[in-house]
Amino acid sequence: MITASPTARLSPTLPDWRELWRDAITDAGELLDVVGLAHLADRLPPADAGFALRVPRGFVARMRQGDARDPLLLQVLPQLAELDHVPGFVPDAVGDLAAREAQGVLHKYHGRALLIASGSCAINCRYCFRRHFPYGEEIAAAGQWKQALAHLKDDASISELILSGGDPLALATSKLEELGRGLADLPQVTRLRIHTRLPVVLPERIDGPFLAWLEALPLQKVVVLHANHANEFDAGVDAACAALRQAGATLLNQSVLLRGVNDAPASLAALSERLFAAGVLPYYLHQLDRVQGAAHFEVDDARALALVEDLRQHLPGYLVPRLVREVAGDASKRPL
Repeated sequence: MITASPTARLSPTLPDWRELWRDAITDAGELLDVVGLAHLADRLPPADAGFALRVPRGFVARMRQGDARDPLLLQVLPQLAELDHVPGFVPDAVGDLAAREAQGVLHKYHGRALLIASGSCAINCRYCFRRHFPYGEEIAAAGQWKQALAHLKDDASISELILSGGDPLALATSKLEELGRGLADLPQVTRLRIHTRLPVVLPERIDGPFLAWLEALPLQKVVVLHANHANEFDAGVDAACAALRQAGATLLNQSVLLRGVNDAPASLAALSERLFAAGVLPYYLHQLDRVQGAAHFEVDDARALALVEDLRQHLPGYLVPRLVREVAGDASKRPL
């Protein structure tokens, strides 16, 4: 039987993802105008509350016109509430800086090391736990990954490498190929995990050259997507997920529980069902990392636990994500 290549699932006229990246909306007033909410411009915080707006137009097209409570819009639109200083909400919410072991290398958990592969994202989510991270000093891809790879080579306990960011798929495929070549000298690394939002917000990034690189990697491959609402999926996202699976990747999703976005039983159930329809298993449902500027998204633990219990009563177990919180200094995610 002949098996189609991963690229066979993709349109031959797929737009260049780099052009779509450059064409992203970066002005909050323009975003409101595009979604039919220009009259709300006077409610925007000055200077985007210190965290730049960025959202691809394809993601904007999935938002509901004229709906100020649209769950996709709320994830990216700057809010005046971000300027509030709320006790317990701090710039480094999960202790990233204390876990630094080399340039762009974070080592929190046994057997796994995380590389801050890039400081860029195609979309800037307002609840991002790294919205204050000093990316200029901490990019593992700098210098052909040399410092990061040298650190990994000296630690035989690391069997899984996690690419994070920013978004690691913000890097050119040629930069990822540099990393792949370097991993050839690290026989203890048997699994590569990529945490990325791009297949959801900019599915055109999953193009032929990237898929060829991914398929050729002699490692187990896990791609952890980040989607928070069923409305984030469309045919383009489905095609990207199918191509990633065809290239040999196991697909998981982690979402964040966000007040006003997905903190309702129907929203979370629809997300799990939509993920599975796209060939993605729900993995984690994160309680909000308490990063400065994101307090208005927080859902209390009692409400979170009730929501997950509702999912257990209405969905098969494999569609119920694990409710967790990341606590600085813990040896793993903390289940709730």
